[in-house]
Amino acid sequence: MLLQTVRPNIVQSIRAFRVEDLMQAAEHASQHFLYANLTAAQSKQDVFESIAQAFTFPAHFGKNLDALYDCMTDLVHKAGAQLGFVVVLEQLPDNPRFDREAREQLLDVFRDAADFWAERKVPFRCFYSFQ
Repeated sequence: MLLQTVRPNIVQSIRAFRVEDLMQAAEHASQHFLYANLTAAQSKQDVFESIAQAFTFPAHFGKNLDALYDCMTDLVHKAGAQLGFVVVLEQLPDNPRFDREAREQLLDVFRDAADFWAERKVPFRCFYSFQ
């Protein structure tokens, strides 16, 4: 089983994993699979909009780091018991409008979400790649 080889609460590069395999593993484990292809995103605003659309966030999503954290944690937690999450952020931008600092801040939100779910004994695995 693919997910058994990956720590349950982690944010890591997608490396040798294939998106299709992660999706099937999440489905097999009855976990949420959240996928955002960010190839078209060039700025922080673009990244937030793409993630919000891909993850079907509510219309009131504030398109900032705090709102992203709230949507990945509190909003979902209030929906009831969760079996786990497999998140894929494919092709994060790598340009002056979304530089290394912006990428690290974004990934920190997902690391914080992984910690949030770890405290609740819910697996949260996030995989990412860069353009």
